[in-house]
Amino acid sequence: MLAFLYTQNRVGGKIPSTLKIIEPYGVSAMWWVPFLHTKNYESEDLTMKDLWNTIQIIFAAIGGWLGWFLGGFDGLLYGLIVFVVVDYITGVMCAVVDKNLSSSVGFKGICRKVLIFAMVGVAHILDANVIGDGSVLRTAVIFFYISNEGVSLLENASHLGLPIPEKMKEILEQLHDRDNKESEGK
Repeated sequence: MLAFLYTQNRVGGKIPSTLKIIEPYGVSAMWWVPFLHTKNYESEDLTMKDLWNTIQIIFAAIGGWLGWFLGGFDGLLYGLIVFVVVDYITGVMCAVVDKNLSSSVGFKGICRKVLIFAMVGVAHILDANVIGDGSVLRTAVIFFYISNEGVSLLENASHLGLPIPEKMKEILEQLHDRDNKESEGK
């Protein structure tokens, strides 16, 4: 990935923005790029293009860091993201049906979901820096939280009156029980 920096060249009294490639850097070293914007805004107005470019740089840096921290976006992580989002939405639906919707409970739920991804990131860091090869811990953590979110999703669905296929219940309960036995055995 390349880090970009906007520079200024004074040509004929105008200050055109040009794109200059600094040099390749790792994604984790790009946090400082948005702060290196060297335009002098006292002499000219901030344009929408400048603002949009800064926003894109910030989102690219955040996305790159998250991709590195979480170990890349593979099928397992996409599955976990889907389970987390759908579980949160169905939890809110249950709270609305029960007329018990609370912002503090919702915020606590969001914090729990963020911690799930923090645990995936920690597992990836341990895999990469302690174990050295593969993604054993990351995969185990993702499967554990997919099973937890799946069981919670089934509970929310049954609470809302939706019939649950028995085979789906059995598979998620087996996965959840196996993960609990493995975590108790350690």
